[in-house]
Amino acid sequence: MLHKCKFIKQSNICFSLIPSQEWVLNTHKLINELEGIVGKSSVIHHPDDLLVFAYDGLVDTGTPQAVVFPTSTEQVSKVLTLANSRNIPVTPRGAGTGLSGGAIAHAGGIELSLTRMSSILEIDPENRTALVEPGVVNLDLSTAASAHGLYFAPDPSSQRACTIGGNVAENSGGPHCLKYGVTTNHVLALEVVLEDGSVLWLGDAYRGRPGYDLVGALVGSEGMLGVFTKAIVSLLPSPESVRTLLAVFSDIDLASNAVSKVIASGLIPTAMEMMDALTIRAVEKAMNFGYPKDAGAILLIEVDGLEVEVIDAMEQIIEMCYDSGAAAVKHASESKDREMLWAGRKGALGALGALAPNYYLVDGVVPRSKLTDVLQKVSEIGEQYGLPIANVLHAGDGNLHPLIVFDERQKGKKEQAMEAGAKIVEICVNAGGTLTGEHGVGLEKKDFMPLVFNEEDISLMMKLKDTFAPTGLLNPGKMFPDGSSCADFRQINITGTAGLGSWI
Repeated sequence: MLHKCKFIKQSNICFSLIPSQEWVLNTHKLINELEGIVGKSSVIHHPDDLLVFAYDGLVDTGTPQAVVFPTSTEQVSKVLTLANSRNIPVTPRGAGTGLSGGAIAHAGGIELSLTRMSSILEIDPENRTALVEPGVVNLDLSTAASAHGLYFAPDPSSQRACTIGGNVAENSGGPHCLKYGVTTNHVLALEVVLEDGSVLWLGDAYRGRPGYDLVGALVGSEGMLGVFTKAIVSLLPSPESVRTLLAVFSDIDLASNAVSKVIASGLIPTAMEMMDALTIRAVEKAMNFGYPKDAGAILLIEVDGLEVEVIDAMEQIIEMCYDSGAAAVKHASESKDREMLWAGRKGALGALGALAPNYYLVDGVVPRSKLTDVLQKVSEIGEQYGLPIANVLHAGDGNLHPLIVFDERQKGKKEQAMEAGAKIVEICVNAGGTLTGEHGVGLEKKDFMPLVFNEEDISLMMKLKDTFAPTGLLNPGKMFPDGSSCADFRQINITGTAGLGSWI
């Protein structure tokens, strides 16, 4: 996995990727100390047991020396204090569903799994807020809030498994974030443990505190500035009416034009998702949800709000879809029918396992007006490399997910997929877009950061990181390009294994 480079350098400190003799000699003592903090049953260190924690959703690898499962802020603080005193890197981890290598213990050391801190501590229906621990599963929060007529808006496709702490760290998005915004728009306050073990609260429940928006700085910081141990998040009232459209098009250009037409009209649907022909065939082959197999592309469009508003918006959107060349538009208002439509969309990544055993997933953003041009160029790249590329899009906000499918057992195919993915990222940036819409930078895209940031930009971001984590012990080797001692480092094992149970 690692090539030539022996160190990862960020800021003013280097971490050896090969455990030092001192580390080996002191491992037993360290394990005992960690067990003294969280209990013997809450520390994993046998090599066989560590295997599952060497991966995240993108199947990059990095094995920690130990995995620790704290159950309280106090325990997190003590673990970080211990790690800081020994100069040991710490990687925070949620459910491991991330798609950019963010939860991988790239520099070894301690992996801090927060899944046992999974309590919903309070739901305040009057103020529409919830106080939660980081290990709370995203969908479980909405399920609990539904008793009060509320829900948590950010909805990653992995919401049945992903956790709030991971959502905050990666600033996760989701299909319904077109209207309501991504995670950062719903986080009011955070309890954070810094790398030296100190604990602080940032923000408040009412967005009324003056000063710098430090909560905004921490959301999306990918575990590099601090470990989140509690979060106050905002909840939204469940809408009176929800309706979902399935619009069928003969090709992806017509579907893209329909997206632009709807958004240009001033209507903002709750969600506007696109799948191309290759994805549709894969979903139908794997799950048979009733998508039209002969379609060139489909749009899933959802609208919510007051019943009268929803009916009016749906009528306008249906008309605009037909004006843009839709062959058919169906609509679902019953919950079970809508869930069936969305199940196919949210299971699309897993369904691609029917086409090939491996994929490389690109997460880029472009202006909506450039969707047609960019998707055409993506298709040309697929033809150039002889690789099928399936497209799944959060089309309403221009967030592309080209999935390059291949079989790594075929010589050279993996390398070709990586080259194709790099070209797609550059196309997105050149179109006025950016590197990632929701998956984060992590290991996957850190070498691409200079495409959108100059040296001064990155230097300023590093200064912010050094303010919160001056020794660089938290999740080292992520997000930023490596130092000069690692000029030849290149992470290439960032492909995943497709199959049912994968999300995008």
